[in-house]
Amino acid sequence: MGKYITEFIGTFFLVLVVALTGNAAAIGATLMVMIFAGGHISGAHYNPAVTLAVLIRGKVSSADAIIYIIVQIVAAAVAALIAKWYIGDVNIVPMELSDKILKAFIAELVGTFALAYVVLNVATSKGTTGNSFYGLAIGFTVFAMASAFGSVSGGAFNPAVATGATIVKIFALKNIWIYLVACFGGGFLAALVFNFVNKEDKPVPPLPAA
Repeated sequence: MGKYITEFIGTFFLVLVVALTGNAAAIGATLMVMIFAGGHISGAHYNPAVTLAVLIRGKVSSADAIIYIIVQIVAAAVAALIAKWYIGDVNIVPMELSDKILKAFIAELVGTFALAYVVLNVATSKGTTGNSFYGLAIGFTVFAMASAFGSVSGGAFNPAVATGATIVKIFALKNIWIYLVACFGGGFLAALVFNFVNKEDKPVPPLPAA
């Protein structure tokens, strides 16, 4: 149960900061500290696309992966509703993507790929076992990708974040498919590339559900 609570807390604060600030540095810093806080308990995914990548990698069981994703989405919704309570009187116009759907899709795909690829290498690889920098690496990856692609797609790189952003109307509901397909696709591709490149670090059998 502890790992599910940890995933809820980490995802909650990540989405809360996204919804209230939209600031890439604040978002990256929040993810970093939440990873350091919960990495030893749940693996600190806080992102359904990362959970998918770690599942393919073989470092989480399918049962846990399903629960992680559900918990992450619920946490995102709760965080978004709280954020909406604070900013409800602000007239937010959803980000318009109608003239750049392909660019936004590729931005989310590439950004999520980078995030999941870094997570797999710094937090699940045998070569980096026991390292103390993984939170920094992952947090800075989000900061870099959000800085690069934020103006194009909003820089979610996370289906849970996209869900929360949609609830507070930062993203338009009609565009949620972009974030779901592109983000899960980026996580999936990152896992395939990791498994191919790290031939000496073969995927291990899924861990049994606790």
